[in-house]
Amino acid sequence: MSRPSLKIPTARVFAPLLVPCRYKGAYGGRGSGKSHFFGECVVEEHLRLAGHRTVCLREVQTSTRLSSRQLIIDKISQFNLNRYFDVQDRIIRTPGDGLIVFQGLQNHTAESLKSLEGFDRAWVEEAQCISARSWRMLRPTLRKAGAEIWASWNPHAPTDAVDAFFRGAGSDRADLVAVRANWSDNPWFEQGTLPAERVEDQRSRPDEYGHVWEGDYQSFSAAQVFAGRVCVQDFATPDGVRFYYGVDWGFAKDPLAALRCFVADNALYIDHEAGGVGVELDAIPAVLEQIPQARLWPWRADGARPETISFLARRYGFRISAAKKWPGSVEDGIARLKAFGRIVVHPRCRRLLEEFRLYSYKVDKDTGDVLPIVEDAHNHWIDALRYALDGIILNRRAMPRFNAGTLQHIQHASKGG
Repeated sequence: MSRPSLKIPTARVFAPLLVPCRYKGAYGGRGSGKSHFFGECVVEEHLRLAGHRTVCLREVQTSTRLSSRQLIIDKISQFNLNRYFDVQDRIIRTPGDGLIVFQGLQNHTAESLKSLEGFDRAWVEEAQCISARSWRMLRPTLRKAGAEIWASWNPHAPTDAVDAFFRGAGSDRADLVAVRANWSDNPWFEQGTLPAERVEDQRSRPDEYGHVWEGDYQSFSAAQVFAGRVCVQDFATPDGVRFYYGVDWGFAKDPLAALRCFVADNALYIDHEAGGVGVELDAIPAVLEQIPQARLWPWRADGARPETISFLARRYGFRISAAKKWPGSVEDGIARLKAFGRIVVHPRCRRLLEEFRLYSYKVDKDTGDVLPIVEDAHNHWIDALRYALDGIILNRRAMPRFNAGTLQHIQHASKGG
């Protein structure tokens, strides 16, 4: 029986995985299409290659209902290929005596895994759950020439066996390719109910949002600097408010970060952001002008580049000056931001929202204790926000310090006056 050829639309993010490679990984959050991509690859290869054999694996699998079996069956039906595939309870028979099987790794031994050594593909789904023992056993098992091991997962921690293999030390090996894929990389994401779920999670569960939807490692909210203080809301900017504009200059791999905010009813609102990596000096005005009314209002900027401030003011007429800095200004800025009743971020300010999720205190790696030291990372738009509020954020260390002697002196002076 002649078999048809398939043309399967594929998201651009997965293009690096279309070339032969021993180890292929795709990691990221919900709605990215990782599982759909690998499921389509399984079906396409079995249609094209007679006698092809694939094992679909999870760490624990007590039933094929908990496997990728149904996804593969759905792909077979979607491409109208049912007559070429014999779907059975525990296996799927494919053209030329090929085979797709579904297994759990937890109860295997190195000896029992030998039955897979002649397979062409192993697809490990929910790979963040794979134990180091299972991963060590699986890798040398598929020894057939051209055999590949695929993994798809939502990152949990950098110490997880698969994550450490694909993203840790040694991940630059020539026989390995991995891509990060999130909902924003999926051109078909807007179809269905997931968009509404994502927006609701972003609004109501910001501490979990980064892990679930953006492929961030699962974090402890206690370490997050602004845990529970930021909400996402699609608001209309009212007329007559006093705007504050701030910019942090990019350098090397760091982005230029700019934003606009305003204060209303003891809440801080951020309604626009702009920026990017590698912005040349002559291109900065156009970036800043992505924020409405950028030339009309005063700006506060990082004072580390006075020549850039002078260039923008003299040649382009921006009302821009350096924000004040002092020892402890970062901590004072964090304290002032936390003093607002709410911090409300418009959903179009995606890079600021990402920083609010990731901006954290250091954690003692041995004890797990959260330390009173802010990590100098994920803070470019947050720094721009601090600069914008120059004048509202005050130097608490400049306040006079009183002791018993000072108070006694003040009392005597008062009586004498």
